[in-house]
Parts: sequence; C-alpha cells; structure tokens
Amino acid sequence: MSGIGKYFKLNLNSTTKQTKGNSCGCGNTSGGCSSQVNEPAPVKASCGCGSTSESCGSHNEAKVSDQEFFEAAIDAAIGDERKKDGFDQVFEVKMDRRTAFRQLTASLLIGAGAVSTSCSVTTGEGTKEKAQIDWEEQFKGNYKLMTDEERNATVERLVRSYQLRKKKNINMSSKDAVKDVLFGYAFNISKCQGYMDCVSACVEENNQDRNSQMEYIRIHEMKDGKGFKFDEADDNYYHEVPAEGHFYMGTQCFHCDNPPCVDVCPVQATWREDDGLVVIDYDWCVGCRYCMAACPYDGRRFNWSTPEVPEEEVNKDQHYLGNRMRKKGVMEKCTFCVQRSRAGKNPACVEACPTGARIFGNLLDPDSTIRWVLENKKVFRLKEDLGTEPKFWYFMD
Repeated sequence: MSGIGKYFKLNLNSTTKQTKGNSCGCGNTSGGCSSQVNEPAPVKASCGCGSTSESCGSHNEAKVSDQEFFEAAIDAAIGDERKKDGFDQVFEVKMDRRTAFRQLTASLLIGAGAVSTSCSVTTGEGTKEKAQIDWEEQFKGNYKLMTDEERNATVERLVRSYQLRKKKNINMSSKDAVKDVLFGYAFNISKCQGYMDCVSACVEENNQDRNSQMEYIRIHEMKDGKGFKFDEADDNYYHEVPAEGHFYMGTQCFHCDNPPCVDVCPVQATWREDDGLVVIDYDWCVGCRYCMAACPYDGRRFNWSTPEVPEEEVNKDQHYLGNRMRKKGVMEKCTFCVQRSRAGKNPACVEACPTGARIFGNLLDPDSTIRWVLENKKVFRLKEDLGTEPKFWYFMD
C-alpha cells in the first residue's frame, strides 16, 4: 500500500453563476415585440493563421496560478464577508427573527450596561474595564476573517477578562497552522482494551463540562463476530475490562477533508484549517445544531447549559479555537487538542492511552509513525462511501 495521496485529497468545488435573459418593459424575454433588438453573437477572435478552431497549435490557454485560484475561491465563498467589520458581521448574519431579536437585545443590554458602568462615579476601574471588554467582544468579527492584529486583540481581551473575573491567570494561544503539516490519526483496534483513560484525559485537557458529563471521545464495546454494529454497541459500560468476547473501538471528530458539518453551517462558525483541523469559533456559533445533524460520525456535542469546571481543575493552557472556556448554547468537539498539536505535542488521548492503541502525526512527513501505519497496515475508514475523506484510520495487528 503506497502513495499517501490515495488516502486524502482536497476538493475545491466551483460554482458557475447563471445569468437570466434581459426583458424590456413588455415583460417578454423571447424578443417577440418590436422594441427588442437581437444583438449578433460575438465572433471568436482568430490568430494570424486565420483559424478559429485553435488547431494550428499556436493558441495557448491562459493559466491561473494556485494562489490566484485560491484567492478566487475565497472571494466566491466569503468575499463579501471579508469587507465587513465585526458590527456588520454580527447583525447581517442569516438567522430567524427570534434569534435576531435575542441577539439585538443582548447587544443593547451589554451596550447600555457598558455606558452606565463607565459613567458611574462609584464604579471601580476593574468593573469599568470589564464592561468595555464585554462591549468590544460582542461586536468582534468571525475569527477566520480577523487580521493578525484583531486576533491578538481578542485573545488579550479574553485573558484580561478571566483575570478580572477569577483573579487568576491563563495562557491563551492563537497559533496558526504550521506550513507543510497535515494532521492525521490512526486507531489500533487490536490494542484497545476499553480502559477509557483517553476519555478522562480528553475531558480534563479540554475543559469539558463536568455536570453534563460531556465527552468528545466515545469507546464502543462490541461483541466479537458481530462486526461494527454501533446500534448494538455499549458506550456506557460499568464493568471490568476487557470483557471476554468483546472488542473496543473509539470514535470522535474525524477532521474530514470534505466535512459536511462545514457546508451546512449558516454563519460560517466552523471551517477546515490548513493543517486539516476542523475548528469552531464558539463566539460566532448560534447553536442551530445543523452541523450536529450533518456529521455522519456523531462527532459534535451541544452545550445545553453553561459548562462548569471547578477552578482548581481548569486547564489554563488554552487555544482560542480549542479548549478555552465555552458559553451556553454552542457546539463543541474534538480539535485534536489544537493547543497541544500545534505546539508539537500529541493530543491528550494519545499520551493517556496505556496500550498504545492511538497514533497521531503529520501525514506529510514520510518518516512519521502514522505514515508507516498507512503504508504497511491494512487500514480502513468509516463510511468511506460518503466521500467525507476523514483523516482517522482504523487497523488491526
């Protein structure tokens, strides 16, 4: 099994705009009335050979560079959004009337509170600063559309806000994808014994809500000889493992190269980064849960209540797109521990696995362990027929 290119690919779909025929005051587009004049079809230019068929060999097609094509694709997708500031992005989001009213009301309340607080002579400087931070955060733009300066500014505001509220310090990164890195994951079904150390490590690393027992990773206990029947699997077993006559299989976000969750998001709150990570801007998510319904791998979780993590258990090494504290009513999911992976470390689940069943690395590095697995083991992916191109493979010894 050779050639890493066969395992993943990037699909850029182009959209062709259709133009409708012009009509005159009569409302007829067929040209039947006397006021309409049919313009002659443009004649294709010919070169010195006198031929318009391009058969002489001297006709050269105009070539578009990769960068020009990339910019054109971006402009076609979010061109208008890139020209808007944070205020326009907040209020021009497509949403139903109830959500729009709630967004407007929240913004007005925050604004009124900020003005009232800043004008009060009895309010402390810390409270005034917190009100100003809340106001600026409310109208910040979508993270993927921010400039580097805007990203640094919002990270600094969040760090300062935490200091004012908790009297504690946190470290928050906004580190971008590293060039020539494409993250991938492999899971050895033969080695997994169902211990769930990976689940516990993930919860602690990513500041997941303790009350709702939210978990990005699921370990499925399946019966030998039955195949991969997830509808019959036990995901909440409370007995000694490994259980005789069973095997174990983990699932989480697979960070697809063609993620359906991204396509359905009405506000572009989720997208695929250059290193393959599918991320979420928690402050931009409106909680519609379309992405949750679109994911064929059950890889997304929804916050029904404000996540609660005891202060002494909060992981204070955070990333804006990863394990920072979330608010109520937004989507969450595995990010391959972006705060760790972009710092050159393995995700927490990989480090915590006691049997070595989990393998993570750079798919573009020919000397990486995951490349060796893909080229030397019989690997497979779930629901490959859907064309999602997940970067998560399974194999057995």
